Amino acid sequence: MNPPISNERIRNVRVATLVLSCVLTTSCSLYYWTGIRLYYRKAEIPDARAVRDLAYAGPASTPKQRLNLFLPAGKDWPIVLFVHGGNWDDGDRNLEVGGADVYNNIGRFLASNGVGAAVMSYRLLPSVDWRTQITDITAAGRWLAENVRRHGGSSACVFLMGHSAGAQLAVRTALDRAARMPRVCGVIAVSGAGYDLTDRRTWDLGADEAWYARRFGGAAGWQQAASPIQFVSRNAPPFLILYAGGESKPLQRQSQLLHETLVQAGAPSEIVVVPGESHSRIVLTLSRPDKTAGPAILRFVRAHVSQGGQPPFSKDR
Repeated sequence: MNPPISNERIRNVRVATLVLSCVLTTSCSLYYWTGIRLYYRKAEIPDARAVRDLAYAGPASTPKQRLNLFLPAGKDWPIVLFVHGGNWDDGDRNLEVGGADVYNNIGRFLASNGVGAAVMSYRLLPSVDWRTQITDITAAGRWLAENVRRHGGSSACVFLMGHSAGAQLAVRTALDRAARMPRVCGVIAVSGAGYDLTDRRTWDLGADEAWYARRFGGAAGWQQAASPIQFVSRNAPPFLILYAGGESKPLQRQSQLLHETLVQAGAPSEIVVVPGESHSRIVLTLSRPDKTAGPAILRFVRAHVSQGGQPPFSKDR
């Protein structure tokens, strides 16, 4: 017979569930010590290998048009450009949840494993539209192509990575030739939303079509215009698509649709379901070596880095 579960343990589980199911915003910060700390593990690199607040859009860059660069040891390492989520109208590269710097920690984790990382901010709705957000990502990619070598990295190509709305924007930037993104080594799409906004099954499963319409303009044909899946071809870069096992059914379907469309087009795509996590918790696992997502990302970069003419990378010692 199993021993009874204590009231204290029940309370701890309930608090952790509450905290880790909330959207990652500053409103969660009061709960840090009782919940999110169970998942957050700070990745370490020397302070000198973190270069912050680099303007990627020239002298006229706004505070949102900046990135933080995390540098591995050595030279000629590959580079990942990370695009945060936040419903297209919220979020920042320097997001902290009760002291946990969620996105910058992903940069440090990658750098400590031999992969350079640029964690960017971009202008948000409603001050700009979603198309302008794509131009910001492209500008950051161009900045990396022109400047990463002087920081020690390879400028041969960039890996694009994003979570939630950031994944949708990263996918669109990588696939749409009109975005004029420099060469993309691969795309890491984490729990993305809105890959195919024409898919009726997604709405039937409970996604709020009116909510998306407000973000993508709502004019006639907005579903088709905003859907990056329309640009899939056999010439697409390699994809790693991750989503959480505890994600909503509409979000799961969007990731599955993207993967299936890539495979049907003859493009390389791998899909990984991260067990036991939610749409928000999966972000914290991106910087954990003992969880599913972080090692899967490192394996993907290792597998595809040679396609950009870059040497293999190794973990910091």
